[in-house]
Amino acid sequence: MPGKRSINRVTLIVLDSVGIGALPDADKYGDEGTNTLVHCAKAARGLKLPNLAGIGLGNILDLPGVPPAVRPAGAYGRMAERSPGKDTTTGHWEIAGLILDRPFPVYSYGFPEELIEFFEEQIQRPVLGNKAASGTVIIEELGAEHMRTGYPVVYTSADSVFQIAAHEEIISVEELYRMCRIARQLLTGKHAVARVIARPFVGKPGSFYRTERRHDFSLAPPGPTLLDLLAGSGLTVLAVGKIEDIFAGRGITMSVLTRDNMDGVDKTLECMQGEKQGLIFTNLVDFDMIYGHRNNVEGYARALEAFDRRLPEIFGSLRADEALVITADHGCDPTTAGTDHTREYVPVLVYGAPVRAGVNLGTRSTFADVAATVAEFFNLHLPAGTSFAREILL
Repeated sequence: MPGKRSINRVTLIVLDSVGIGALPDADKYGDEGTNTLVHCAKAARGLKLPNLAGIGLGNILDLPGVPPAVRPAGAYGRMAERSPGKDTTTGHWEIAGLILDRPFPVYSYGFPEELIEFFEEQIQRPVLGNKAASGTVIIEELGAEHMRTGYPVVYTSADSVFQIAAHEEIISVEELYRMCRIARQLLTGKHAVARVIARPFVGKPGSFYRTERRHDFSLAPPGPTLLDLLAGSGLTVLAVGKIEDIFAGRGITMSVLTRDNMDGVDKTLECMQGEKQGLIFTNLVDFDMIYGHRNNVEGYARALEAFDRRLPEIFGSLRADEALVITADHGCDPTTAGTDHTREYVPVLVYGAPVRAGVNLGTRSTFADVAATVAEFFNLHLPAGTSFAREILL
């Protein structure tokens, strides 16, 4: 882009589930009226997010406690999801430029009996559960029986997931992972769920809790993504958190696991100290996993504020040739009666020395606009999405 300031690195942070209002088709998903960020702010009687406000968050929507900046330091807008669905995989793939034309299969009443029977044959033991349930609820319900029998607990949710829970003292984590690999090989064709998830837990009846050794076994993206494009061009793609799982390792040159949001910020900052050119792609999962799915509004609000307090460190680590992009993959409104994801718009905030301040990006028609923009930063082209690079680069 002649005359534009060069960008040689992008740090892309996904605030998992931080939606900002129901999409026009939210009623098809039972999500009309949802707004993860606004409802958290109202329940908390206002959020304290001065750093996000400074780069334009309050300019996107009316958010209690987060006034619009008179002179936003970043570019700001919101994005609609074009792909059908509201799950993690679909959202992240679309952010990376892969728009799906049909949703992943879901199993509101459990998986077909013949599928479960074949899975039981493969792992050589029966399973418990086989229904849609909250992960914390089902281990309290079936954890004691699991410990007595040694049978793993299989469950799903409104998302396209096949989840297997097991107590680490009854079924080793390595064995649990083996079972998940068997399920992943089994779940193909019309049963190709987005993710098979290992859910290890520990504790005693009445006080079970899930451990940090969760692992997702995702489908590989069915087409090329921004990650493939960058890696294929010799650029570095650093995955922080569950990004590697979501993309089944495709297009990733190095990855680091994280324990929680703050560890995710720490690991991102460590990656930012490097000199390599390319993409740092981070997922901060606690908003979704710990607070959204458990309807913990207060916890969600406090987690948002905790992230905001770390932003000055991230700002201070940005190179002169680097852009920071903050967005989300879907909603998970903790004020709803259910505990599932919600189909919402997501924010998009862009900040850094090469970025023109105060640009209103409006409402983008697809998350893939992020991928198209990042590709153009590196003088590459991605067919999906519409780049806004020329609007924001100095």
